[in-house]
Amino acid sequence: MAATVFYLDEIPEPGGVAVLAGPEGRHAATVRRIRVGEPVTLSDGAGVLAESEVVAARKDMLELQVLNRVVAEAVSPPVTVVQALPKSDRSELAVELMTEAGADVVVPWQAARCVANWEGKAHKGVEKWRAAARSAARQSRRAYIPEVRDLHRTPDVLDLVREAKADNGIVVALHESGRSRFVDLPVAAASRIVLIVGPEGGLDDGELTALSEAGASVALLGPTVLRTSTAAAVALGALGALTPRW
Repeated sequence: MAATVFYLDEIPEPGGVAVLAGPEGRHAATVRRIRVGEPVTLSDGAGVLAESEVVAARKDMLELQVLNRVVAEAVSPPVTVVQALPKSDRSELAVELMTEAGADVVVPWQAARCVANWEGKAHKGVEKWRAAARSAARQSRRAYIPEVRDLHRTPDVLDLVREAKADNGIVVALHESGRSRFVDLPVAAASRIVLIVGPEGGLDDGELTALSEAGASVALLGPTVLRTSTAAAVALGALGALTPRW
């Protein structure tokens, strides 16, 4: 079984001793009860992976000797998920699922039909999503923690769509009205991919028109209607098989 992954901003060279403290150290020592002699994989969340061994354990901290270090190659093409804000009880679940499925960038979007409203509390919502992404990345042993960006409004999302298209990327708005099938899009040759997932009430006509005019393809993901919290994870799974990501 692979060693548990924990995140540390700065990882020493092989032979050095790393100190895992704070929330990560508490989780490792108190919750996971990791003891001296056990293997642990350290990561900086930006590609570095280091095999290490615990040499000292306290109630809220571990000391680990670094055995080796490698840099994991980032997957290609990178995938950005523009996620309309789900209801509060499913909000962080959406981030967890898309992180486990491989999202590289997550963009929270205050879409027209969102039940959730982050106006006046966007910073708190974004921080919760960042914590959820970090936790899910640890659980799935990712070398890269997804970047969670600040809250976007529709004009910001349209700018993101135009930027991706200018970079020879593919932008897909997942919607049941799509005439194209997701599996038929030329995603394997794309420089980058942007997935746009609407809220529980769906994308409204104005948003669909604006996204299409900005360069997004409106596509049908599959034969069933998915919850907004699960659609991105399902699409990412499909992209893993349709592109070199897997």
